[in-house]
Amino acid sequence: MTTKRVLRGVAVGGVAVACIAAGSWQAASAGTNTGAVPAGGAAAVGAAAGKVAGVTTAGADSELSAAADPAWTGTWAAAPQSSGASFGAQTLRQIVHTSISGSAARIELSNAFGGGPVTIADVHVAARAGGSSIDPATDHAVTFGGAASVTVPAGQKAVSDPVALTVGAGQDIAVSFFLPSGAAKATQHQLAEQTNYTASGDVAGNATLSNPQTNGSYTFLSGLDVRNAAATGAVVTLGASITDGIASAGDANRRWPNDLAVRLTQSGRTVGVLNEGISGNALLHDGAGQSAINRFQRDVLDQPGVKWVIFADDPINDVNNSNPPSGQQLIDGVTKMIGAAHAAGVKFLCATLTPFKPDQGWTQAGENSREAYDSFVRSAGSGCDGIVDFDSAVHNPADPATWNSAFDSGDHLHPNTDGLQAMANAANLSLFT
Repeated sequence: MTTKRVLRGVAVGGVAVACIAAGSWQAASAGTNTGAVPAGGAAAVGAAAGKVAGVTTAGADSELSAAADPAWTGTWAAAPQSSGASFGAQTLRQIVHTSISGSAARIELSNAFGGGPVTIADVHVAARAGGSSIDPATDHAVTFGGAASVTVPAGQKAVSDPVALTVGAGQDIAVSFFLPSGAAKATQHQLAEQTNYTASGDVAGNATLSNPQTNGSYTFLSGLDVRNAAATGAVVTLGASITDGIASAGDANRRWPNDLAVRLTQSGRTVGVLNEGISGNALLHDGAGQSAINRFQRDVLDQPGVKWVIFADDPINDVNNSNPPSGQQLIDGVTKMIGAAHAAGVKFLCATLTPFKPDQGWTQAGENSREAYDSFVRSAGSGCDGIVDFDSAVHNPADPATWNSAFDSGDHLHPNTDGLQAMANAANLSLFT
């Protein structure tokens, strides 16, 4: 049996300090898990776990889920990754696009892969007005356990106190903060498909940043949650580059999870959509981020209000090489995650894998594995709680191993804008009840 321990968040000298919680479902199945144990598995420190002054803290491999607090539902998220990025004493202003509305908000900051503690200060959240500008009338200072700054140790995360910010569905929200001591090897989500901003000094409260530098990543920011009594839960979209939005238009929020969020809202449903895609990510091996198996606790089960997960395109990166795993190896991997989801009360929606022929990594062996996996997903005994048939939505009917040219971005691996919409349309909205 896994031993759990929780050390609580405390405010020291006006600075909230995030502490550790440990234990995970991976430990129980370590004999079949060949990858690294995930760092920074999230833990909500609620009433039972010792919530202190509004600070939620997390450390490696938590069995406690942020979903334990029913008052919060994720409206936006990004999967943390390691990076070599460094920052001086700079302000970061980052733009997130919500999926559902709320009457209050809180942010999540991750230092899951940092080389040491990071102090984050003068945190603000506001409605974006355009570019690096915010609407000053909506600007709110954000605290952590009542403190104006928070120090997050390596491998852990912090969750802010609630902010009385009204958030709309499909709205751009700006999160700004200052790094008083800078940061090295910052935890980032590398592919944002969104322009974000940095500026010298502490200008986090400024309405507009003067001559900021731009970048295309999310740094330390891993989630925005809202309070919405009408919310029925959140769906996590777990995948690789297709989910992450490669080949979608930058700053346009046209990834297939964005398109799904629009469909859900237009149908009258209040379901948060949390994009946990990582470009290059795989099901069975670490590389571009931890494998789907190794990050499943943190990036899926620990998300606030999670009720469903759609497992999408990760296995394409397992099979798209000269020595692909067998279809059975893929099936064994996804079956492990299905069991973990069900143990946590989360419904697991399986997506079929889209074509990748004639990408340079295509082999007949890899194609055989893809077809075996898709057959398993479509089978009655898969254990999946629903199917999202991406493959049927976008393949060429005359040659199912290839893309329908109307949906191909041109690289025969990633969909274009119409293909992303077709994938979102493949999700039966009745699954989200």
